Amino acid sequence: YDNIRNILSGDVLGTSLMVLVILKAISWVIALGSGTSGGTLAPLFTLGGGLGALLGVMASAIAPALGIDVRIAALVGMAAMFAGASRAVLTSVVFAFEATRQPLGLLPLLGGGTAAYLVSLFMMRGTIMTEKLLRRGNRIPSEYEADFLDQVLVRDVESKRVVTLNADDPVEEVRDWIAGRAPGSEHQGYPVVNAEGQLVGVVTRRDLLDVDLPITSIVGDLIKRPPAVIFEDNTLRDAADQMVRENVGRLPIVSRENPRKLLGLITRSDILGAHERRMRMASRGS
Repeated sequence: YDNIRNILSGDVLGTSLMVLVILKAISWVIALGSGTSGGTLAPLFTLGGGLGALLGVMASAIAPALGIDVRIAALVGMAAMFAGASRAVLTSVVFAFEATRQPLGLLPLLGGGTAAYLVSLFMMRGTIMTEKLLRRGNRIPSEYEADFLDQVLVRDVESKRVVTLNADDPVEEVRDWIAGRAPGSEHQGYPVVNAEGQLVGVVTRRDLLDVDLPITSIVGDLIKRPPAVIFEDNTLRDAADQMVRENVGRLPIVSRENPRKLLGLITRSDILGAHERRMRMASRGS
């Protein structure tokens, strides 16, 4: 921290500053590469401040009319280095401003921090904070990567034509209906409603074709638990999460006012179909 303070005050310049930056970079690379415990904040500030001061000296020598203050250049370099490595622009700017209390440095700090952030964003797959996680094979999502499933509502992709079964229907009749390949009989799951038209559950094709069922069974006998449902104003992300939690491939869509009123059905195929449309649109746009 004494080195940082000396760099920002302009007490270390020229060859001494260059030697400090080079040796600090070498020592820090060795420390990080060895896997030992160590900080990143002070080394980044030292390297950034030193590089900023060196660039400030070079710019002053090339264009003295610009009136570049080497101390401000060091401050901007310090903040920019940390902003690029951590992708925390505002944190870097506020930290640098707090250290100096110089309001005239805010604009250069914002400009330098933003430029460093953009360079880091396009040239690095992660930050210094997430690099080890990436090397271990973990996926770190980018802050610019929006979740498509979280942008589409269930009602926008739901299956409009829903084939339902009555709870009082004999299983044998439903099997004959499936065997006859009637329209809608090819589905893998069917919402079940009672005599009042209220949703009471969901049965699958496998349930209906189970050879161990008594011949006198009705569809309502196959329902073992309350139906897992989704509301029409939920997102596809909510629907996908609900499918995973309930270990099902389809969800009846209901209204919040009446959770037993069936409005539609959404399946895994509907979610994948929405993804397919997004990919087609993206390919046309590119």
